[in-house]
Amino acid sequence: MEILNFALMSAGSLFAIINPLAAVPTFFAMTPDNTEAERVRMARTACFTATGVLIVFAATGNTLFSVFGITIAAFQMAGGLLLLLVSLDNLRAKRSGVQETEEEKIEGIAKADISITPLAIPMLSGPGAITTAILLESRAKNLVYDGVLFLLFLLVGFASYLIFRIAIKKAPKINPIAMNITTRLMGLMLAATAVQFIIDGAKKAFFH
Repeated sequence: MEILNFALMSAGSLFAIINPLAAVPTFFAMTPDNTEAERVRMARTACFTATGVLIVFAATGNTLFSVFGITIAAFQMAGGLLLLLVSLDNLRAKRSGVQETEEEKIEGIAKADISITPLAIPMLSGPGAITTAILLESRAKNLVYDGVLFLLFLLVGFASYLIFRIAIKKAPKINPIAMNITTRLMGLMLAATAVQFIIDGAKKAFFH
């Protein structure tokens, strides 16, 4: 039961912070002259790349902490605050500046291929998503938990690709109101996850 709770919390957190639904309008704005096939290819490459980035950082995060002398408690509190900022923008149905800046969006419009930058990095796997991946890995108790988490990285990456693919095929039928409602709900979930990370970090720092 505990591992199921971990899986559900991890899946919800990852999907909420990556938030491919909110990235779809920006993706369309940056690819106005691309064909459907080109858009699908870029989305596939971006989701594959973003998944790889999150896996690498989750696998090496604890090592990086030890090199720089950072405690997991400090990272949990700092990461929780970062995610809280992202969630507040999501609650207003906005893409956070942590995920993409206006300059990166403009740069993407000028590029012929946006799959690696800015779509994969930083839109899908930016600081917020990387922080979430490392924090979730810090909560994995053993190899079974690690296996579940890395499987979730793959599943969320695949789900993100499917969302882009469906959006590309059904672009004229996308309801902006429904997308805004979904973004706000994911923002609420992300806010709760952020607060939990802060609480966990405070407990480790002050009560252990």
